[in-house]
Amino acid sequence: MQIGNISLGERPLFLAPMEDVTDIGFRMLCKRYGASMVYTEFVSAEALVRSVESTVKKLTISDEERPVGIQIYGRTVDAMVEAARLVEQAHPDVIDLNFGCPVKKVASKGAGAGMLQNIPLMLDITREVVKAVHTPVTVKTRLGWNAESLIIPTLAEQLQDCGIQALTIHGRTRAQMYTGEADWTLIGEVKRNPRIHIPIIGNGDITTGAEARRAFDDYGVDAVMVGRATFGCPWIFKEMREAIHPEEATAPLTIDEKMNILLEQLRINVERIDEYRGILHTRRHLASSPLFKGIPDFRQTRIAMLRATTVEELTALMEQTRERLKSRD
Repeated sequence: MQIGNISLGERPLFLAPMEDVTDIGFRMLCKRYGASMVYTEFVSAEALVRSVESTVKKLTISDEERPVGIQIYGRTVDAMVEAARLVEQAHPDVIDLNFGCPVKKVASKGAGAGMLQNIPLMLDITREVVKAVHTPVTVKTRLGWNAESLIIPTLAEQLQDCGIQALTIHGRTRAQMYTGEADWTLIGEVKRNPRIHIPIIGNGDITTGAEARRAFDDYGVDAVMVGRATFGCPWIFKEMREAIHPEEATAPLTIDEKMNILLEQLRINVERIDEYRGILHTRRHLASSPLFKGIPDFRQTRIAMLRATTVEELTALMEQTRERLKSRD
């Protein structure tokens, strides 16, 4: 599979862009363990144009994580074009336009999935951003606004005609948010459309290697994007890749190795940001990590992890948890 001149191999796996999740430390680990493409947290076009410091910092990328995409969202042509030009100065491999975020604070203002209610504006933004930058432009969106407006088969052709070089489709409507099951049938329909020649990336409810393999086999997508299943689990890409490409399989990671990965994530975040915010960036992953599921009476330890304010305190709690995991097994 290719996006522009970027070669991504056969049946690649992508890390979805997620706010407060896909910081640089997490992206680097996902890349190491098998993600073919990673994306930054999504970036507000308006905030970037206003040079809001916290937003500008999201543009920091590392050569170790390439190929990497930076995703922007906004509600006006001018802001999205100017933001895309600013993003290009950070030299991402891809600039992705977010027309799929369903959260109220974004969609209710007409940005993200809110664009599904204003297709002419979505297409204007896409067309003008493509003309404004030299970096490959891609789009991420949903099936439609609700079950009565499943417009993605037509919309995919319209976006392709605007000049995008790949399309990611989340198999839900905006109305569904993240509830119910993702419907991949329309994603498959888009991929089978003989008019579609750009790569189609499927997204939604991929949590295991078997599900990822089935998405490729049953729906013919060019790549699979993985989101919430990665929380606290950057090694999931190794497990998924080996299910898709069993000839690449190596020994499963041990508990020690997985715990070391989470500790490394903490160290990377602290070194690249600072102690306080580095811990904040890591907490969400610790709260969600499947590594800790099934530990008896773990609730208090989890709460203590989420309240820890120093690396020393958090590391000590994680080391205690390591011993509990090892003694359990």
